[in-house]
Amino acid sequence: MQPRITLDQWNVLVSVVETGSYAKAAERVHRSQSTLTYAVQKLERRLGVKVFELRGRKAVLTPSGNLLYRRGKALVEEAGRLEHAAGDLARGWEPEIRLAVDIVFPTWLLLEGLARFGRERPGTRIELYETVLGGHEDALVERKVDLAIGGVVPAGFLADVLMPVRFVCAAAPAHPLHQLGRALTLQDLRRHRQLVLRDSGAQRAYSAGWLNEQRWTVSHKATSIRAAVMGLGYAWFAEDSIREELESGKLKPLPLREGAERLATLYLVFADREAAGPGTRRLAEILREQVIASCPLA
Repeated sequence: MQPRITLDQWNVLVSVVETGSYAKAAERVHRSQSTLTYAVQKLERRLGVKVFELRGRKAVLTPSGNLLYRRGKALVEEAGRLEHAAGDLARGWEPEIRLAVDIVFPTWLLLEGLARFGRERPGTRIELYETVLGGHEDALVERKVDLAIGGVVPAGFLADVLMPVRFVCAAAPAHPLHQLGRALTLQDLRRHRQLVLRDSGAQRAYSAGWLNEQRWTVSHKATSIRAAVMGLGYAWFAEDSIREELESGKLKPLPLREGAERLATLYLVFADREAAGPGTRRLAEILREQVIASCPLA
């Protein structure tokens, strides 16, 4: 069905409503007042709906006019977004960016970076893959992503150091290990359940340090944290992941004689730096800036 109302006529209606008068709307759209008046009258005739009614000496929207205004405004805004997206494509901006991020990267930092990018490029889709250990490596090698953040740089790829990550071994305050009242040894840990995150890589070739025979392996960070809070085991957690639990006392670092803390490095890796589009490069730049602003040691 061919629309009876043009986008220009909808834009005139929106301008008249938002400026409050035909005179101000005429200045906004650089048209004569009589042209705008005629455009609104033509819209009313074609739709068979009264858009404005007089109340005293002032023209106000009718209930039907209010509905048409809201729908028309959405239509005009969508047309603007469509033109903006077309302009981005013409300049080489990719419509979609695929990003793999190891779950030890602070979630709040990632979301702040994505939010900032989203404000700059609202029309760009983001495909986010949250990975564990070698998962981001597989995604890069198989070209499933354009950009990745992880602790391993695959052979044949170049990377930039992004930030250090500190891991702490922690358990609930009521856990039996905390009741021993002394520095803990590896033998002490062997007697209790360890909580481990499953490597999301296809080969599952990586393990985050020492692994106890008595362990539960889970797929999600939230599950591991919740299990530890419930006293079901201990784990080495990225400190930022359990900051709230540490501050609230729900989790407490274990006093290990050695190995209580671990340090790892996260890298920013392009699948193909030379072929990366402007959107991918801009997202990488934003993530670097967010890390530098929020993590002084990065």
